[in-house]
Order: sequence, then structure tokens, then C-alpha cells
Amino acid sequence: MENKSEIENYWNRFVKEKGIVETNYLVWSFGDNKQMADELAALVVKGKKTATTSAFDLYEENEAKPKVGEYNIILEGHKRPVCITKTEVVEVVPFKFVSAEHAYHEGEGDRTLSYWRKVHKSFFKREYAKAKKTFTTDIPCLYEIFKVVYI
Repeated sequence: MENKSEIENYWNRFVKEKGIVETNYLVWSFGDNKQMADELAALVVKGKKTATTSAFDLYEENEAKPKVGEYNIILEGHKRPVCITKTEVVEVVPFKFVSAEHAYHEGEGDRTLSYWRKVHKSFFKREYAKAKKTFTTDIPCLYEIFKVVYI
């Protein structure tokens, strides 16, 4: 479980330093395990990862989906904040139509579309299986592009 006071303090420092009046933000980490969360958060902090992809079908009915202009506190594997991003683009595209450009912006591995497809297919298959659903390359992917606004 994340440390709520540490996260709130991180957010409060950000809004004070940047003169932001926004009060809404999401808090999350990448992936489905501590190691993945650490690795992907580090790529964001380094400026190498500026995009992410989630399975649109796996959002809960009332779960917030990414929106342009929203702030996100990115957590590492121990659920501590490492940076704040701001969402710039959100699109829903079938898995099979995710572009090489988007794969590059995800910043993972060798940044190729073939690498992106390999690791995301494996990840989504696990996530769909947990939800008792079947992964196909037709699944809608919600992908977003973001920028780091605070470290």
C-alpha cells in the first residue's frame, strides 16, 4: 500500500514550487510487479519513457481513465513517488495498430515495435487471464503520451 502522507507531501511540494492550483491527480505505478514498476519509473525519470499503454477493456466500470491535462504521480516498486507527469495525448487503438512511433516513446527494450509487441502481448495475456478474458490483437489499447513536469 502506498504511503499516503508521503504522496500528499510530494504533491504539495509540487503545487507550491510550480504555483499550480490544480487539486486532482492520479497515483499509480507501471506494470504488475515491483521490478517492473522500478524499471519503468526509472525510464520516465531519465526522460526515455514518455508514453504508456493499458488495456481499455480491463478498466473497471467506474475506474478513472487517463485524460489530457491530468497530473499523475508515478510510484516506484515500494510505492514511493519518483516524479509527476502531465498527460498530453490519449487515444484508443487496437493492439495490432499500435505504431512504431508509440513503441519508441514507450522507451522500453530496444524501443522497436517488435519488442513492444512481444512484451505487451505477454503482459496483456496475463492481465486478461486474471480477468477471465481472452487476449487478441484486436483488443482496444488506451495509450497515452505524457511529459515529466516534476522530479
